[in-house]
Amino acid sequence: MRSDVLELLREAGGCISGEKIAERLGVTRAAVWKKIAALREAGYDIASAPRSGYVLRSAPDRLIEAEIAKDLGTVLVGKKIICYDAVDSTNLVLKQLAHEGAEDGTVVVADRQGTGRGRMERPFFSPPGKGIWVSILLRPTFLPQDAPKCTLMAAVAVARAMEHFGLRAAIKWPNDILHEGRKLVGILTEMSAEMDRVNYVVIGIGINVNIARKDFPEDLRDTATSLMQMKGEPLPRVAFLQELLRALDALYREVQSDGFAPVLAAWRTYAVTLGQTVRVIG
Repeated sequence: MRSDVLELLREAGGCISGEKIAERLGVTRAAVWKKIAALREAGYDIASAPRSGYVLRSAPDRLIEAEIAKDLGTVLVGKKIICYDAVDSTNLVLKQLAHEGAEDGTVVVADRQGTGRGRMERPFFSPPGKGIWVSILLRPTFLPQDAPKCTLMAAVAVARAMEHFGLRAAIKWPNDILHEGRKLVGILTEMSAEMDRVNYVVIGIGINVNIARKDFPEDLRDTATSLMQMKGEPLPRVAFLQELLRALDALYREVQSDGFAPVLAAWRTYAVTLGQTVRVIG
């Protein structure tokens, strides 16, 4: 019901009485008051006045379902969004949900990860309130050999979200996005498949959004950076995540209908390692 109260506050565009909210939702005024208190606890600035009611002044830049889903407008990616304050790993959580039958496009977001990791089991620094730590579940129709290309698809989606905020991405093969040689974004794609069928793909994306240089561990300060450092000012995490999900939704639907060729062409426009020698460690 908390999201229902929030929607009524937004819909009102000004004051709305507790009595009217209770009437619209078919609950008691005491129940409304509890939900208002919960919204305030979550960071919403809700003013109240006797005989006038409640008014929503501002919403927090917190990665919570009600904010991410608001005006998202996607078709597949983000149909279901599950948010956590903290998890060990969003990929681990979503893989378990996938085994339990979670639907195509399910998104898991955490404000903090305890054991986030990248390729080759490298740890990924995931502090609270500073980044976007998200995993997306796909149940595609393409063959297992095409699944690794989902990493490239995710990188293009991040690049397009960055462009929305006036930032140019530089993609380093196969799964990092850099700025001036320092890491902004890491992507980890995992798959469950049979010989000729993909059961699911989980794409984990870690984005350093509003992390100051001093906030990184000392051993990462020269190799990692953030969108805030790149932009010169903090970015709204909710809005950035929405742009990412919109971009990924469009790309995924394009892949399902037309294959990966358009995604690969887009990826090449951002790639900084084309024509360079790369070392593969297996």
